[in-house]
Amino acid sequence: MNDENSLRERLIDAGVDLVLSEGSASVGLRETARRAGVSHGAPRRYFPTHHALLSAVARRGFQDIGARFEAAVTETATPRGQLEAIARVYVGYALERRGMFELMFRHDLLDSTSQASDRPRLRESTLPLFGHITELVARCRSEQGAARRADGPDGAVPPPAVVAAALWSNLHGIAQLWAWGSLQLALGERTLDDESDDEGRDRLIAAVLDAHLGPVAP
Repeated sequence: MNDENSLRERLIDAGVDLVLSEGSASVGLRETARRAGVSHGAPRRYFPTHHALLSAVARRGFQDIGARFEAAVTETATPRGQLEAIARVYVGYALERRGMFELMFRHDLLDSTSQASDRPRLRESTLPLFGHITELVARCRSEQGAARRADGPDGAVPPPAVVAAALWSNLHGIAQLWAWGSLQLALGERTLDDESDDEGRDRLIAAVLDAHLGPVAP
């Protein structure tokens, strides 16, 4: 790695540390430079805007969670099993790295289009992950023989991408509401502070998969 790339990575490292310790609101160009031990003008050489820096930090998050997805799905060959593994990683990541998780999906804050042409855009990190979930949803429906029909009057079957988006939305809701203690309160869990209650979260994840994909055939 040359010196230019090394400095850029140091700045991103500093931004990641700030997000994880203090939240995305703390990630300014000047504070990131101070944390990285460089002049306050140095980040402008690599990140022309605050949004560009936030996007680079968020991309690290997607690389991290993508690697965790890959590791998790090696434990099972079935699409349903892989979706369940991904869902558990997703919710677990949200609770373990809350600042990063909250930043990664704030596309209203992130700059996906106006970065230098030699740098990958954020959407090139995010869309493949969603595409993989959509592919697994399609495989699940194919293996079930026939897609579940919607409850609407026309009996239309939503495409896999729509089902994947709904599934993702549910998982994101579980992650956020669990982090806030709301689900534990609603479900009467024995403690509102126990984020290690994997069994309770796994029950919710199983219910979400059943709702969108149908229950596992006996």
